[in-house]
Amino acid sequence: MTELSDELSTEIESDFCKNLIGLNRILEAPYYRIWGCSPIWGEDGKVHMYYARWIHKYAKPIGWLISAEIAHAVSDTPEGPFEFVETILEGRGGDHWDSWAVSNPSIYKHGDQYILLYMGTSGSNTGITRDEFLDQPEEVQEEIKQKLLRTKRIGMAVSNSVNGPWTRISDEKPLIEAGPKGSWDEVCNTNPAMIITPQGQYYLYYKGWQEGTVTNRKYGLAIADKLEGPYKKYEGNPVIDFSYLAPWIQCEDAYMWYENGTYKSIMRGMGVFGSLEDGVYLTSKDGIHWNDHSPQLAYKRSYEYFPEEAEPLFRPIKGRFERPQILFNPDTGKPDYLYCSLRGGLYNSASGVVLKINL
Repeated sequence: MTELSDELSTEIESDFCKNLIGLNRILEAPYYRIWGCSPIWGEDGKVHMYYARWIHKYAKPIGWLISAEIAHAVSDTPEGPFEFVETILEGRGGDHWDSWAVSNPSIYKHGDQYILLYMGTSGSNTGITRDEFLDQPEEVQEEIKQKLLRTKRIGMAVSNSVNGPWTRISDEKPLIEAGPKGSWDEVCNTNPAMIITPQGQYYLYYKGWQEGTVTNRKYGLAIADKLEGPYKKYEGNPVIDFSYLAPWIQCEDAYMWYENGTYKSIMRGMGVFGSLEDGVYLTSKDGIHWNDHSPQLAYKRSYEYFPEEAEPLFRPIKGRFERPQILFNPDTGKPDYLYCSLRGGLYNSASGVVLKINL
């Protein structure tokens, strides 16, 4: 544990963390890397899953920036098994802002409408096609990666059914743009999450970071009075910032919800509790001012729930949950199941995992 994070050296487990039980993996596939599983109950009484995937030939470099697509699967139960239905969103090609890849899905329902947030990238400024990427020398691939990172933007698609069809709200342009030069979110915006407030406003949360040798991922907020926008960035951004602990301590993959008068969030804490694997649990009275100076533990390292020893083939990082998403109980409205991405598994790649929330 670093000296600068001693302020948070006592890991305070949230009730959320204390009541997690690991169940099983889902959506393991021999040819695809699965990343980011966002669930929702459908009008048919089944659990519908929206997740990102990309073929293994792109897995070692940066498949999530190059060729990721968003797929739809369905199950009779939250634990699975989930059966693939179809690909619902993919890179559109050409000069579209999401021409190459779409990833990081997060699904919501408001009234009779389903809302799917996602991240997209554009390779229109690379001078090559996606199919030509793997033919490039490693140094050129790295240059392209840096270009793609700076094109990450947030989009939205809507449907009146979990089965589609899906209409891109962000057809001509993304929901928000990166900040001006020198701002905290000048590189990009990504990893979207949403809360529809009791007052009927749309709170769009997003990850951003600044240029520099040492960068820091923080969360900002953009607010709209209508689902389709326009979304205006909150003047006091960022709203979640752990850089007070150390320049390299940060966060990503936030999932937000509103429950019993309180705004809540879980996310990957990157060094907040001295580990790159532990999850962070935050609360807020208004969805703007979060208790990031007194966080709690949302979840522990993955092998506390899934004692796997296999070494992942791509990016050999063990013990790390990413992209947490929640399925709510259809009767009580309370968090019921947690879904995360986890490397390893049957094909030593990556898949979704399911944890029961016994609150």
